[in-house]
Amino acid sequence: MNLPELVDITSSQRRGLAILASSVLLLGAFYLYLGQGRAIESASANTPPEIGQLITPSPSPSPTLLLVIDVAGRVKRPGVYSLPFNSRAIDAIKAAGGALPGVDLSDINLAQLVVDGEQILVGRIVPSPVTKTNSKSKLPSSTGIIPINSATAAELDSLPGIGPVIAKRIIDYRMKNGPFTSLDQLRKVSGMGAAKYQVIKSHLRL
Repeated sequence: MNLPELVDITSSQRRGLAILASSVLLLGAFYLYLGQGRAIESASANTPPEIGQLITPSPSPSPTLLLVIDVAGRVKRPGVYSLPFNSRAIDAIKAAGGALPGVDLSDINLAQLVVDGEQILVGRIVPSPVTKTNSKSKLPSSTGIIPINSATAAELDSLPGIGPVIAKRIIDYRMKNGPFTSLDQLRKVSGMGAAKYQVIKSHLRL
């Protein structure tokens, strides 16, 4: 074997080894680059958000709106009350203890929605019913002068001390004997005493 051929083979092998070594280094650098990129992505995924990138919290339920209502007038506890939104007039009156006995609520729309700052005035009283009695209600005494010859039974009954019985007797006497010619003729009516005549004569004329 000649020496020059041995040198040529050795040089070729060295060049091949150099190329192979360069390829291995390039491949290693490539895989190292890929590994670093994946590590950066993983770290970014686990990094908490910075200031200004905070996750928006889920909205909390809004607080219940309240209305401030003034309930005045004839209720058990007049005053200012806080009521839930969409409350009605009846709710405000109930909050004040309800209306007093005898109070008419027909002038208030109890179903009406109240607004903040509103005043509800409760106050009309139902008149008490008149109690019926067995005795006849007497007309008030006349303050004018009654003509004796044209007075009705009701007008005569309104005179002080004259009831329906004596008033009828005066009418009957007038129909039987004609018009009175003097007030003194009243003394002839049954039941017309001197004292009673003195009381009513100032309220009569012919």
